Amino acid sequence: MIDLTVNGSAVSLDVGVDTPVLWVLRDHLGLMGTKFGCGAGLCGACTIHLDGVATRSCILPIAAVAGRQLTTIEGLSESADHPLQRAWVEHNVPQCGYCQSGQLMSAAALLSENKQPSETEIDQAMSGNICRCGTYPRIKRAIQQVAVGHYDPQDGGQS
Repeated sequence: MIDLTVNGSAVSLDVGVDTPVLWVLRDHLGLMGTKFGCGAGLCGACTIHLDGVATRSCILPIAAVAGRQLTTIEGLSESADHPLQRAWVEHNVPQCGYCQSGQLMSAAALLSENKQPSETEIDQAMSGNICRCGTYPRIKRAIQQVAVGHYDPQDGGQS
């Protein structure tokens, strides 16, 4: 048994220790928001937070997260009204939408560490997330909008 916390809830899992976290989330916990992209940790579609840090779940074995806290896109906000999610809608960021959960999780991790990132810092933080639709300018504008709005992850970003 592997014990961990997913989106604030304690979870005990009986899975192989080398099972990638992505498959545990999708196949065992039914959390389908985190996407499979490249399977090599290169595209960022599978990004989650591990103890608050943006992490690729497709290459991370479940044994590596025992006793730790995972947050998926479903855990970013209970009602999908996280400031970044609202900014994503306002700026019409998604096109096909496939990469967006990973993009949002990377952006949320960035703003948790740096409430006022520069354009260069946003580019660096988001450089590991690939969007085939090329919505990078809109992603950047959405992040900048939230950063200017005094983002506070402690209150769910509502300030």
